[in-house]
Amino acid sequence: MYRTLFFQAIALTFLLLSPIKNASAEEKLLSYKTMSADLALKAATAAMKSCREQGYQVSVAVVERGGATQVILRDDLAGILTPDVAIRKAMTALNFKTSTQDLVEPTSSGRPASGLRQLPGTIFVGGGIRIEAGGVTVGAMGISGAPDPDIDDACALAGIEAVVDILDF
Repeated sequence: MYRTLFFQAIALTFLLLSPIKNASAEEKLLSYKTMSADLALKAATAAMKSCREQGYQVSVAVVERGGATQVILRDDLAGILTPDVAIRKAMTALNFKTSTQDLVEPTSSGRPASGLRQLPGTIFVGGGIRIEAGGVTVGAMGISGAPDPDIDDACALAGIEAVVDILDF
């Protein structure tokens, strides 16, 4: 009887481990798209130009899909805190997979998600936009310094629009 249980246990172990043992390289490795530094810089430069044309001095941050900062631009007269705020907006948009403007109302005081505002490094005000390529998030852009978050949003969208032909491949 013990001998039968022993062989059943070995057979069961073999069956459970065989898919792992026979896994192909494609199942073990992940491939994904990410922005090059040149593409991130092009988008950030276009966003800053859009704000400048409207008379606003801003900072622009672009983070790649893993959250590392790829580009940070601060216009000559942009406030000294704007680079940090721009990075936080980009990181918030990236982490929550939506624009920061869409997070303002659901995280406002008294709402069930209001506690999210206590998360370190996040900011729930317009100006953070995800960057997608072929339906996949490849990064995010944050703008800070315009007098209204809607203007920050518009500048970020202009920056992304400047590279949309490359993103849509």
